[in-house]
Amino acid sequence: MARKKYKKDADQGPHIENRKARHDFIITDTLETGIKLAGSEVKSVRAGKVSLTEGYVRVAPEENALYLHGVNIGEYPPAGARQHASLRTRKLLAHGREVFKLARAVEAKGMTIVPLKMYFKDGYAKLLIGVAQGRAEHDKRDRIAKRDAERDISRAMSRRA
Repeated sequence: MARKKYKKDADQGPHIENRKARHDFIITDTLETGIKLAGSEVKSVRAGKVSLTEGYVRVAPEENALYLHGVNIGEYPPAGARQHASLRTRKLLAHGREVFKLARAVEAKGMTIVPLKMYFKDGYAKLLIGVAQGRAEHDKRDRIAKRDAERDISRAMSRRA
């Protein structure tokens, strides 16, 4: 009997998530894009030295392209002289129709594009971005109170059973 061919493990590295974005924004739409990285940046991402919290995405309509700003990818010490700039602007890879759709969504007042998650898929670095609308401070507090109440109810029910 022949050996079974196993599919490559889909989880090939760290999943860096921007949890603060889901707290600060209401995410209306998401899109998985590729990201153009230098060699030392790929090594740093695999090591998990990424901060997505301050990041945002801008649409360049004249080029029909997306650019990632404000994301800190830490230095990779063995790179030496070939080190990358940790806060440089990086190009995102997406189809033209997707870029156009995002550009139209961002034209509305209060809408922005934020990075949600960075991960590897089939050996390529991917970035999940979302079209987001800012959440008011009182909405954040209401959401936290609701989550705490649900947690208390589930604890009480688990003790009872």
